[in-house]
Amino acid sequence: MQAEPKKSLVGEEYEVEIGPVAHGGHCIARTDEGQVLFVRHALPGEKVVARVTDGEEGARFLRADAVTVIEASKDRVEAPCPYAGPGRCGGCDWQHAKPGAQRRLKGEVIAEQLQRLAGLTPEEAGWDGTVMPAEGDKLPAGEVPQWRTRVQYAVDPDTGKAGLRRHRSHEVEPIEHCMIAAPGVSELGIEKRDWTGMESIEAIAATGSQDRQVILTPRPGARLPLVELDKPVSVLRVDEKDGGIHRVHGRGFVRERADGRTHRVGSGGFWQVHPQAADTLVKAVMQGLLPRKGEMALDLYCGVGLFAGAIADRIGDQGAVLGIESGKRAVEDARHNLAAFDRVRIEQGKVESVLPRTGITEVDLIVLDPPRAGAGKKTVEHLASLGARRIAYVACDPAALARDLAYFRDSGYKVRMLRAFDLFPMTHHVECVAILEPMKKDA
Repeated sequence: MQAEPKKSLVGEEYEVEIGPVAHGGHCIARTDEGQVLFVRHALPGEKVVARVTDGEEGARFLRADAVTVIEASKDRVEAPCPYAGPGRCGGCDWQHAKPGAQRRLKGEVIAEQLQRLAGLTPEEAGWDGTVMPAEGDKLPAGEVPQWRTRVQYAVDPDTGKAGLRRHRSHEVEPIEHCMIAAPGVSELGIEKRDWTGMESIEAIAATGSQDRQVILTPRPGARLPLVELDKPVSVLRVDEKDGGIHRVHGRGFVRERADGRTHRVGSGGFWQVHPQAADTLVKAVMQGLLPRKGEMALDLYCGVGLFAGAIADRIGDQGAVLGIESGKRAVEDARHNLAAFDRVRIEQGKVESVLPRTGITEVDLIVLDPPRAGAGKKTVEHLASLGARRIAYVACDPAALARDLAYFRDSGYKVRMLRAFDLFPMTHHVECVAILEPMKKDA
């Protein structure tokens, strides 16, 4: 006998007191019956009417939007963006919070994840609890940094207009302008064009060069439009059969500048989105590792070679760097970008597969910038066995970072210091750099 389907609670409204911030751009509240709500568009300490957007009776938690603010936090501001708010664009999480409050909330999330998943206080992690804005981003309430150098537009299938996805939805919020888009993206005029037949458009504006690129994903069977934008731009397309990215006209890559060098990034490959991010992270990693002449280093999940090049520049001709990256095109770019360094080698494949095959048993320095899920226990244990004097862990997810820091602790490494950077203003995302070193033998 089949169980009766549980009743959906979508649309139900609850008057609630908003509790602490949680990882993911929402705050925690409870109904009078004790049901947990993850509430967006709210701030800690507020009293709001929360409308359920996802969940059913008996669920472990419900998702909701704050649709009416009864008692507002002193940190609340009117969202500068006209497309922000319940049921609207899902690109930003904290348009309704003062910039300083956004950074405090991110700091609270980091602290909570460190304590819960790694058993570390901020003091034990060598962190002062602050989340630092990027240079030029410390703006008054009501002003928004124009930082996003890569914007993924979705196309409304009915109108052909470009917009952004609504939160946890495939629905498109049509927009005329994205406030957090970098000037180099905005000046292309993507929102003014008809994109009928396209699924999405990714717009890229490189940092340190005038390179602009759009990557088109057509709907099945659709033909590419004639792309005429307001600035010169290279055009690539995503193949519907193999998912590969192919050049239509212009360059197949953009040139990004960081740490005094130019980096080729092809086919929409990974590069930090904030124009200050690459330099900010390189500086934090180098200050933490303090590379010495002649040392041996690993750069894991190395992308197009940002950190590998920075280390190679500092360890000199007698040092050596091995980079490992899974993406084929990124490896090609990294080899191109690092061709001037004779003692840098880039291997393609997954870190957990390639590293054991190298036969490397000891290194001086390690930098790892893993994907959002983190490095994982097995990889951390292998890295700890190499005896590096310092390890730099770059993380875009505080939970994954905390889990891996716990694995490092169990394998004999402690956190020497941690720094946090607000490289994704108006969103819940945050970047961290943790520097680790071996524990003393009697610790």
